[in-house]
Amino acid sequence: TQLEGDRRQNLVDDLLTRHRQLEASYRNEGPEPDMSRSSLMAGGAKRGVTNPWLLEESEETRGLGFDELRQQQRRIIEEQDAGLDALSSIISRQKQMGQEIGNELDEQNEIIDDLTNLVENTDGRLRNQTRHVKMVDKKSTSCG
Repeated sequence: TQLEGDRRQNLVDDLLTRHRQLEASYRNEGPEPDMSRSSLMAGGAKRGVTNPWLLEESEETRGLGFDELRQQQRRIIEEQDAGLDALSSIISRQKQMGQEIGNELDEQNEIIDDLTNLVENTDGRLRNQTRHVKMVDKKSTSCG
């Protein structure tokens, strides 16, 4: 669309301007080269994009060397692995419980089906006997 084309053209123009500013600051040309460098690094803030290089370091990592940071990362990863292992065992136990519940439900459904068949058979026999009783009752009153 036209809006997208304009947006992309603005991005390209912005990149060209920043490139020229970088080259000028590299050659120490232009007014206050230090000022232009800092504005280049903070240039993304005007579009609502924060520059990741300008973020403050957290208290946990401030003053730590590379080896200490690596050890801290390994410790965090080990803690996360332990948590994931615990979660995995819990989930596998729940899976096992779900399968056992499913098996129990299958057995209970078979029992219910058998019971339904027995009740239907009994109901059929009961209706048959009730007809016989009615017939005997009718015959006994008609002879009477």
